[in-house]
Amino acid sequence: MVARPPPIYIGYLMNSGEHELPGRDELPEPVVDETADDRLRRLRETAARIDSRPALLAAARRLRERLPGDERFGDPLSTAGVTPVEFVARGVSALQPERESVLQEIGMAGLQVWQALSEATGRGRGDQPLALLFTDLVGFSSWALKAGDHAVLELLREVGAAEEASVLARRGQIVKRLGDGLMASFLSVQDAVEAALEAHQSLDGIDVDGYRPQMRAGVHYGRPRRLGGDLLGVDVNIAARVGDAAKAGELLVSDTALELLDGDGLRLGRLRRLRADGAPRDTRVARVSRT
Repeated sequence: MVARPPPIYIGYLMNSGEHELPGRDELPEPVVDETADDRLRRLRETAARIDSRPALLAAARRLRERLPGDERFGDPLSTAGVTPVEFVARGVSALQPERESVLQEIGMAGLQVWQALSEATGRGRGDQPLALLFTDLVGFSSWALKAGDHAVLELLREVGAAEEASVLARRGQIVKRLGDGLMASFLSVQDAVEAALEAHQSLDGIDVDGYRPQMRAGVHYGRPRRLGGDLLGVDVNIAARVGDAAKAGELLVSDTALELLDGDGLRLGRLRRLRADGAPRDTRVARVSRT
């Protein structure tokens, strides 16, 4: 006779604490392998935390203070120009606009030195003395209100082309356009004055809807600070005030600039005090025209 296995008492197993089956809440959590996306996400979060640490940011900024050039290079004002370093800086500034970044500061430190070296070799001019020319049109705003956009645009195009040709012919650089005028810089007062007088002459042939533009201009010589694609400083303010004081068809030149001007072929008017806010009280100007 074949021996049978002992009977299994299911009730006993169900009621025995030693053999009790685990409940649903006691089951171990299933092990799920971390995906590549999860690992990449954690890596990015860790890198972002390190990149924003206050201590590292402070160290990077201290480094920039010790480097040559503008330690705040990278803000919109300092990167508004068209040079390669300013173009690259705008791109670096846009990489992390939502938070402060150590890597961004280090990148700007390199561009800061690049800008300083460019200025030292003359491409940025830096603190080099310059002749500054400001121009605008007398009576333009009141005419523009009546003339309409099409006529205004046509006039500005013709005036802009005439002024730009005069500036570039005298080796000048247009710093910025100011609506119906411009700001330009030159290495010499002689070039700035000649450019202004030639621009006056060029505007004589322009007539749009019965409006003949009358330009006023001012020239001053000083040491403006170059920041990005702009020139700033006291001497820029003085040059703008000199231009504002001129009458229609007139060129005024500051006494500082007159000292460097060869008057051969030119008629120099009497020096008078420049009465304008934003200019030193001892600033004097004279009218300059062709003989």
